[in-house]
Amino acid sequence: IELYILHFCFMIEFERFTLSNGLRVLVHRDSSTPIVAMNILYKVGSRDEDPERTGFAHLFEHLMFGGSVNIPKYDEPLEQAGGENNAFTNSDITNYYLTIPKQNLETAFWLESDRMLNLAFSQKSLDVQRNVVVEEFRQNYLNQPYGDAWLLLRPLAYKVHPYQWPTIGKDPSHIENARMEDVKAFYTKYYNPSNAIMVVAGDVDTEQILSLSQKWFGSIDKNGHFERLLPAEPEQNGERLLETERNVPFDAIYKAWHMCDRNNSAFYPADLLSDILSAGKSGRLYSNLVMKQQLFSDLNAYVTGDADNGLFVINGKLMKGVTFEEAEKAIGYEISRLCKEPVEPDELQKVKNRVESLMTFSEMRVLDKAMNLAYYEFLGDAGMINQVVTHYNTVTDSDLLTAANRIFSNQNCSTLRYKAI
Repeated sequence: IELYILHFCFMIEFERFTLSNGLRVLVHRDSSTPIVAMNILYKVGSRDEDPERTGFAHLFEHLMFGGSVNIPKYDEPLEQAGGENNAFTNSDITNYYLTIPKQNLETAFWLESDRMLNLAFSQKSLDVQRNVVVEEFRQNYLNQPYGDAWLLLRPLAYKVHPYQWPTIGKDPSHIENARMEDVKAFYTKYYNPSNAIMVVAGDVDTEQILSLSQKWFGSIDKNGHFERLLPAEPEQNGERLLETERNVPFDAIYKAWHMCDRNNSAFYPADLLSDILSAGKSGRLYSNLVMKQQLFSDLNAYVTGDADNGLFVINGKLMKGVTFEEAEKAIGYEISRLCKEPVEPDELQKVKNRVESLMTFSEMRVLDKAMNLAYYEFLGDAGMINQVVTHYNTVTDSDLLTAANRIFSNQNCSTLRYKAI
């Protein structure tokens, strides 16, 4: 079988300007669609939280839809204008996005600027969203099989950096006990123009977006500037193991190794290593340990891709009768191959092709382009989006060996054994 080298990604062109209050705005013109996408990325995630008040970034993902000074219900006017919206939060960012017909674009500016200007902090809204988040915590993390795995794995791997808790927070009591003054202070610090990136993509021009941005966002106070000072995670110098028992159907294992941040050039070979191990049914873990040896019912490898130093993770569920020792030995063998044996050219090209095809598909929808531009601007420069495929394509088998030996040492590994009872 001959593997062809794919080259069908296209350049995403954009223009950029910054308002006097610090709001960065990017404009991408796509005249092929009557739909315009607006994405506002706030540079705040769970890593920015007080260790005694976690889950606030996720709480605000909900609160921002609870009404603002001039708009009691965010969704109603957007839906009346033919728009749709959603949001997500992770360790590094909180991202709000919407799509709307071109002729109703100003409605989006009105809605987004109003909740950036002054969110309606009623006790009723806080109580409602607090209950929603606490119920989500219990349902998805405490009462669901394997739901608390990351609540256990993160503090095992991170001892200093705030990645030690997940986006939902450490404990539901942090949200249950959230005080109005704490919530308002969090909003004032992080939800303002100087801490936001806005991307507008669609059949628009920069002058139009500049005019609308100045009209709707220009008068919002930037609320000052703060310096993000997060503690760096020290190098891990010893293997860590945590064993827990839960009422689940199968034993499961989670192994995490520290690796570089998303902006580091070493990220690309590390990411390709995860694809070699776990990209579909042809990945080594599935092919060898699930299908051939039948040690696992499923087994995956992935990188967290965080803005600060992240994790390379392998996790899966063991087949009945397979011991943790047998499972770890099998995973260790596959890892040792990556550390000792160069990856064959065809296998490397296959995962590179996969990355390129995924990037190309992610550049087809106007909303995806808006979200991607915002994210790369958050990383430092939206123009990096046009260099991603090149970075992956220049990775060599020697780079993979270097990355594997840098990451996969026993003293750099944290293991969670999740035992079924």
